[in-house]
Amino acid sequence: MIENTINPALSNFSQLPNEAQVRLPVVKGILSVSGATVWRMVRAGKLKTYKLTERTTTFNVGELRALLADKAGV
Repeated sequence: MIENTINPALSNFSQLPNEAQVRLPVVKGILSVSGATVWRMVRAGKLKTYKLTERTTTFNVGELRALLADKAGV
């Protein structure tokens, strides 16, 4: 049996402060896009990344909310 689990950061996204940082799986879930599409958005300048460590890239929650609001026309 395949168990469908939701990333806690994704299920609690609305409670995260705007200053919080999330990783790629959360961004993919919030935007309902593939990882490749997220990286295309980064290259196009629609999303900004932040390096937590040399191998860890994060995205700002406040910037994701602004992107979602822009997509919704709010």
